[in-house]
Amino acid sequence: MVKKGRYGQFISGLFTLVDFLILNLTYLILYLFNNEPDDFFTRHVWFMMNITFAAGCSIYSNIHNRRVVFADRVVLTATKSVMLFAILFFASLLFLNLDNIRVLTFVEFFLIFFPSLSIWWLLSRQMLKIYRSRGFNFKRTVIIGGSTVGMRLLDELIGDNGYGFRIMGLFDDTPRQTKYYKGGLDNLEAFIKDNLIDEMYCTLPDGEDGVVQRMIKLADRNAVDFYYVPQFGSAIKRQFELQSIGNVPILAIRPNPLNKTLNRIIKRTFDIIFSSCVLVFTPIVLPLIALGIKLSSPGPIFFKQKRTGYRGKEFYCYKFRTMKVNNDSDSVQATENDPRKTAFGDFLRRTSIDELPQFFNVWKGDMSIVGPRPHMLKHTKDYSALIDKYMVRHTIKPGITGWAQVNGYRGETRELWQMEKRVEYDVWYAENWNLMLDLKIIFLTVKNAIRGEKNAF
Repeated sequence: MVKKGRYGQFISGLFTLVDFLILNLTYLILYLFNNEPDDFFTRHVWFMMNITFAAGCSIYSNIHNRRVVFADRVVLTATKSVMLFAILFFASLLFLNLDNIRVLTFVEFFLIFFPSLSIWWLLSRQMLKIYRSRGFNFKRTVIIGGSTVGMRLLDELIGDNGYGFRIMGLFDDTPRQTKYYKGGLDNLEAFIKDNLIDEMYCTLPDGEDGVVQRMIKLADRNAVDFYYVPQFGSAIKRQFELQSIGNVPILAIRPNPLNKTLNRIIKRTFDIIFSSCVLVFTPIVLPLIALGIKLSSPGPIFFKQKRTGYRGKEFYCYKFRTMKVNNDSDSVQATENDPRKTAFGDFLRRTSIDELPQFFNVWKGDMSIVGPRPHMLKHTKDYSALIDKYMVRHTIKPGITGWAQVNGYRGETRELWQMEKRVEYDVWYAENWNLMLDLKIIFLTVKNAIRGEKNAF
């Protein structure tokens, strides 16, 4: 039997210990560099800081135990954890009647602590993935059922060695063409005992024969963690959101984080602040851009076009004009060597400067900084008839940049599959939105613009 490594059970505790080390080092650094220490630097405050951090982080401490979690989710979890800690810490200071603490000291503390904790959590995730990819701290796992869902789950679990899943076998009464197949369900219990299995993933349908109940009892008898994978995943390849009506569990097939009021407020606030900052500085470059457009060809400086927005509502999208005035702008996409483009317009497109006026759309509320790119009305009519989930991308506001664009699906869509991939990325974004993901997309957009994109035309 392959050994997992002697100290895997201590990983979560060790990482949590480093969390507290970062907390107290932040406190120490602030104390050493503070010329006029106030009541923030007392034993009572230090004690309450550690207590409230333990209380706040306990809610999100499973981040160190989760095997599959992406970087933006790690930072988002760190943000929630620190925010909760800040609220509890501040409340404890009020409870202690410590009114001789400068607000600046409190702010300085979190300006150091938050990025430090986030970086550590990201780094620790990578360290753990490397450790697991070398064959340590793995979970011995079996999959029950080799249908479409079972094979998809198998592909996910073996897709990255850093997740730490050791697939010991796949069991199904119907033989399957995979090296992981170990036999029918009658062989499962003996196999579990012989191989010290940690987890079972059942992908069999919950039929009248009670096979799922038998698998649950088998897992209970052998102290194995049991997970049931819904069978309808063979037809629906999106995330679900677990809800309930009374005691009846239900799964929402289209989770939308922006349906929550707080998330909408956060996104809108960010949009207003970001777009306002850009619009304040736009007048500095506007005269030069306007002059270049006027000299390149006769016509207006700005180009406006009706596009499909939130929930299918039409709105006027603004851009700097990059083409000669023509009658095909509402029906024909721009191509790489489009004769309608001017030389200056080509420069504006390749640098994405032509989209600066869309920050006015954001400020108005028609668009967001990040979201699915708004399409011309003809495209909406055509593609909504060809692509099943096309209109799902309109359940959130369109954006200046988006998840599809930073993943290479930008510009002309010559073939249907290109639009299908763009829609796939747009729908994924709508179902997985968080503020950290927006910041990641903005960073990648700026990075791509500096580096230059071949599809920016």
